[in-house]
Amino acid sequence: MVFEKVMINPSVSKFHRQLDAIFNDGVRNLDLLKSRIGLTGRKANYDDIKYEFVGGDGDYLRKKHYDKSLKLLWKAEQHAPWLSFKDASREEKMLMEMADQSMTKKEKIARQQMNSQEFKDKLNREYTTREKEAIVKILSAIGHGEAYAWLVSAELLQEVQSTGARAALTMQVLEEAKHFVVLRELVQAFDVEIPKLSSWEYLMLERVHKAQGLDKFFGMNVLIESIALGIFGMFSTFPGLEILRFFHLDEARHTGLPANYFDVFPLSDKQKNKFSGKIQRLNLLLPVIPFVFYMEEDLAELGIDVFEFGGSVARKVLHLSNKIGFELALPNSTVTNMFNELFNSYCFLTRKGHVHTQFLDSETTLGEKELIVEQEVFGNNVVNRAA
Repeated sequence: MVFEKVMINPSVSKFHRQLDAIFNDGVRNLDLLKSRIGLTGRKANYDDIKYEFVGGDGDYLRKKHYDKSLKLLWKAEQHAPWLSFKDASREEKMLMEMADQSMTKKEKIARQQMNSQEFKDKLNREYTTREKEAIVKILSAIGHGEAYAWLVSAELLQEVQSTGARAALTMQVLEEAKHFVVLRELVQAFDVEIPKLSSWEYLMLERVHKAQGLDKFFGMNVLIESIALGIFGMFSTFPGLEILRFFHLDEARHTGLPANYFDVFPLSDKQKNKFSGKIQRLNLLLPVIPFVFYMEEDLAELGIDVFEFGGSVARKVLHLSNKIGFELALPNSTVTNMFNELFNSYCFLTRKGHVHTQFLDSETTLGEKELIVEQEVFGNNVVNRAA
């Protein structure tokens, strides 16, 4: 695959790597010190350096319980057709007679292909080593995020009301688990070093994990899932990454869950307008800015302007936040202008001949099917690329 590289300032990219290395050590050492003196340090029981939860792979347990549970997962539509459930896909209905697989045919083929030498050879044909490193750096960031999504969605089970809401969250927990293990294998197939979390994403994910009550919905389903949705929608058209379309479909449901939940159990005026809550949400959002700067070099290698991606995601996050009633400490219009001006100021300083751009009007989801899916969640805030 041939990419039209985005011209960037290599000195600035080097500065970001150096700054992250210093800051990364600082925040981790501070959290380690806090935990040693009895304060709240890092909350997640997760090792992003080894890309696994504390305790190791646990592949035996995964294969014995997780994989087996997916194979034996039964569908109400099959066993109790008189109920109102319509929970089997067309492909699954074709496979019901065999009753040995809960994944669709496409998912099964893609999962098997990921472990084959043929798939690795395809990646080597399609991408240079540097391009593979760039893809892995971006996808592993989301992979680490899936680990946190797994933790946070499990915690949210204790916060929601009704059987239906708990059933929906239970499926999200299951899907986050599937995303983590499948994406981890996909990333490993590239055969390049898998980096740990950047300091900015570490801060963002830890803050989301520590958020109180239903504000976890904002941090995870509105903010983190929207970032994941944007990356999956951007990469799903790349050779070898077609399986990300299934991830994109799942993430679209996850981002839509808070809106559907609050339609039935609305936020109270106190929950919407509590100033500490507004500050906390803005605090969750702010690490996105340096995280966008940090991704510039790798996305540029893949022909993607990081500020178009950041603007596309920020617009959708602000739309969802407003739709749900998660108000921020600043009006959405102010936050929109802040993102645009910060992005443009950075570009004026680092890119020769930059022209002021409304980055929050950008759209970086590439697949047509993915754009249709996102329109169901974000409405007119998805830009029609054909227009």
